[in-house]
Amino acid sequence: MASDNITTITDGNFDAEVLKSSTPVLIDFWAQWCAPCRAIGPIVEQLGKDYAGKIKVGKINIDENPKTPTQFDVRSIPTLLIFKDGKVVGQIVGAVPRPKIEDLIKKAL
Repeated sequence: MASDNITTITDGNFDAEVLKSSTPVLIDFWAQWCAPCRAIGPIVEQLGKDYAGKIKVGKINIDENPKTPTQFDVRSIPTLLIFKDGKVVGQIVGAVPRPKIEDLIKKAL
């Protein structure tokens, strides 16, 4: 699922890739079976390209990595969380248009 501008996040690398990141991190909590997740996937991919160097964009498959979604109380997918300095500074639940996700990113820049 990862591309050049999307980091695959796992329970194992979450601390290093997200909490200790020197740049803000947008995380997409998703699953293969989730139609709304697939709907916003291309938007998240494009944001990874458009904001390269400014933020890190990552995706975490909740079926393969159950610990992290529980830790951050993710109850519905897709959920997008934006982290800055190791803390959640914004959240969106559900499939939303790109401008709404960009507003979330701007909170962390």
